[in-house]
Amino acid sequence: MELEVRHLRALCAIADAGSLHKAARQLGVSQPSLTTQLRRIERALDGELFLRERTGCRPTPFGRTILGRARPLLAEMAALVAEARALSQGPRLRIGSTASRALPGWLRRLHRRLPDTETDLMVDVSANALLRMTASGRLDVAFVHEVEGSPLRVPAGLELRVLVEREPQFVSMSRDHPAAARAVVELRDLAADRWTVDPSVDGEWDGLRRVLAGAGLDPPLLHADYHTAASLIASGEAVAPCQPTSGLREDMAIRPLSGDPLAVRLLLATRPGVHAQVFDGVYEDLRAAYREAALETPPYRAWLRRNASPLLAA
Repeated sequence: MELEVRHLRALCAIADAGSLHKAARQLGVSQPSLTTQLRRIERALDGELFLRERTGCRPTPFGRTILGRARPLLAEMAALVAEARALSQGPRLRIGSTASRALPGWLRRLHRRLPDTETDLMVDVSANALLRMTASGRLDVAFVHEVEGSPLRVPAGLELRVLVEREPQFVSMSRDHPAAARAVVELRDLAADRWTVDPSVDGEWDGLRRVLAGAGLDPPLLHADYHTAASLIASGEAVAPCQPTSGLREDMAIRPLSGDPLAVRLLLATRPGVHAQVFDGVYEDLRAAYREAALETPPYRAWLRRNASPLLAA
C-alpha cells in the first residue's frame, strides 16, 4: 500500500479531533471505514500511530513523528491547489463559517462590494477545522465562534478580528414548556430537563457542562446533530443552547438565560496574503449583516435594548 494525500489527511483529522468518531464526521466517512483505513496505514508503516483509549485516540511517539512530516506536506499541497485555482479561475474569495443567520446578508453585501469576484462558501461545525483550512490556504477568511472557557487552537500566522466580544447564548425549548412563558429563564427552571448538544461543535459540550455544574445541575445530556436536536426540542424531549439570532419557529421558544452564563466570542480570521483593504471590507460587511440578523430577532433585540448594546447605535 502506498500512502496518498487522503491518508495523510485522515491521520491529521484523527489527531486533531481526538477520536475516530469525530474525525469520521469531519471527513464525511463512516467510523468503521476510517478505522479500517487507519489499520491499513499502520500496517503499511509497520507501526502503531494512535493509542485507542476509552476517551478517544492520541498519537504514539511514532505517530507524532509521522504527523510532524504529514502536516507540512498537506499545507504545501493545499497552497499549491489554491494558487493553481486562483490563476485559472480569476478573482475568488473563499469563505468558511460556522452556522450563522448572518451568512445570507453577508454574502449579499459581498456580492455588491466585489461584483467581479466569485464567492465560495463552506460551512462547518468545527471552528478549529475552519481555522486550519484558512492557515493552509484552502480558505481566505473564516467566521468562527469561540465558546467561552474553551479557547480555539489558532494556527500561527492568522490575523484575527473580533466581531462580538461576548455573544450570549440563549436556550431553545418546546413552545409549551413551562419556562417559555417567561421573558428570561433561570437555569433552575430547566433543572428537570435533558439537554442536547452536538459533540462535534468545538467546545460546546465542555462549555455547557461547566455552566450546568456551576449551577449545581447534572442533567442527562443527549448528543445529536442540529437537525435531530430540533426535533427533540420541539417534541419536549430536550432543551438546548442556541444562538440568539436563531430563527423563530411555531413549535419552539427561544429565551435568554438569566445572567447570560453561556457565551461565545465571534471572530473573523484571515490568512497571510489577503489584502488588508479586502479584509477590512469583508469585516465591515459581516458586521452589518450580523447587526441586521440580530435586530430581526425579537428576543435578541429585546436583550440588546436591556443591555444598551452598541449594536443598536451602529
